[in-house]
Amino acid sequence: MNGAAGTQVNTADGGGGGGEPVGVQIQQSRRLPDFLQSVNLKYVKLGYHYLISHLLTLCLIPVMAVILIEVSQMNPDDIRQLWLHLQYNLVSVIICSAVLVFGSTVYIMTRPRPVYLVDYSCYKAPEHLKAPYERFMQHSRLTGDFDESSLEFQRKILERSGLGDDTYVPEAMHQLPPQPSMQAAREEAEQVMFGALDKLFGNTSVKPKKIGVLVVNCSLFNPTPSLSAMIVNKYKLRGNIRSFNLGGMGCSAGVIAVDLAKDMLQVHRNTYAVVVSTENITQNWYFGNKKSMLIPNCLFRVGGSAVLLSNKSVDRRRAKYKLVHVVRTHRGADDKAFRCVYQEQDDAGKTGVSLSKDLMAIAGGALKTNITTLGPLVLPISEQLLFFGSLIIKKIFNKHIKPYIPDFKLAFDHFCIHAGGRAVIDELEKNLQLTQVHVEASRMTLHRFGNTSSSSIWYELAYIEAKGRMKKGNKVWQIAFGSGFKCNSAVWQALRNVKPSPDGPWEDCIDRYPVKVVS
Repeated sequence: MNGAAGTQVNTADGGGGGGEPVGVQIQQSRRLPDFLQSVNLKYVKLGYHYLISHLLTLCLIPVMAVILIEVSQMNPDDIRQLWLHLQYNLVSVIICSAVLVFGSTVYIMTRPRPVYLVDYSCYKAPEHLKAPYERFMQHSRLTGDFDESSLEFQRKILERSGLGDDTYVPEAMHQLPPQPSMQAAREEAEQVMFGALDKLFGNTSVKPKKIGVLVVNCSLFNPTPSLSAMIVNKYKLRGNIRSFNLGGMGCSAGVIAVDLAKDMLQVHRNTYAVVVSTENITQNWYFGNKKSMLIPNCLFRVGGSAVLLSNKSVDRRRAKYKLVHVVRTHRGADDKAFRCVYQEQDDAGKTGVSLSKDLMAIAGGALKTNITTLGPLVLPISEQLLFFGSLIIKKIFNKHIKPYIPDFKLAFDHFCIHAGGRAVIDELEKNLQLTQVHVEASRMTLHRFGNTSSSSIWYELAYIEAKGRMKKGNKVWQIAFGSGFKCNSAVWQALRNVKPSPDGPWEDCIDRYPVKVVS
């Protein structure tokens, strides 16, 4: 439940348990910093470092292509003359053969194994867990935990949030009084994770025993035994499975989990990896009156995803996507970034997640670093030259010259921006010069499902598929923010014209979207 919520905060109290207003206003900036003002050259260098690290592969490919072209143009007489020449030049033959074998071996050994996304599924909660605006506010009032100022604050947040009336909250929050017990939290986790996994295994016909790597991420609920152990027990996964449980890493942990699974698939051959991303609401609902800690109550909703990855070459034929890049940015060395999304207790001893007034500025800095590193990996050479040239000119001649911001629409066909809040989506649309269509999946996911934390980018991808927009060769940019503070990107390429999987999250409502979100 800790990501870039991106909602304006106005507080008039000191935080704790419903005291009198102290006449102070704190306003959280709704805007990301203008990327045109400053771009750090060292992050551009980091992106080019990634390119240079694969230089050998890049050099070998054109050399092999030239050799094949030359061979294809030879006639029988040329081949006969070459054979006679080689018969009398044994040393040359040995040297050429050694170079060929060595080059081939190096290429095979250093080439990263392709990682395929076979399929994925998103959990959709039952109808009785829906939390429309009026019911949410009525329930908040009846709990008796919130004073009038806090209730009014939640009302304003909900009106501006971009959430619709069809989002879901867990069973425990529908009860009066709410029952946020450990057992209820376990039940929520089981419903979400097992619901997504049952659908995934059913759609792919992959037996659970075939899974070699399991990565689960959930930021705020980490029981013992772990969530990954719950899955191993439920599906009787094999005893030598490599299982991981990521906690406390916020809304960007889904991309981190994919990156970890990718690394494991580079080591373990011919196997499957499953990535489960979710967040637990039950035990992390805030029942106090500190304004900056009330925002997550208004934005975060029940959701989760399960993703099946493979390094098997035979799976390329049925896979939806191929993983192209993962770029991770961590700003935790900066104290403000570290504390901008922070789980703590208020003055009354009630636990919640506090969002700093500096959140949007910190998110913008992390995003700027991330896209500056990602640019050299994905942008056309023309955009790279313009970008790099403007940086050099700015550095040498005039520090006030705005650097050229590349057009990422030339690199990506689709954008899955973490649905953390309407303000984040608005500012990314503006700063990256995107169109309404590019951010439609993010806005509609926020409206239909709310902020489902690390799984939101998969609901967005499912929306694009349900609209029939994903064509063979299209590239997708998934970008997410999380506590720490982190900004992480994953780039996928469609291997075919992708159709939505059966029983998808948008199956019964895609015809109603897009809807106009009230400002």
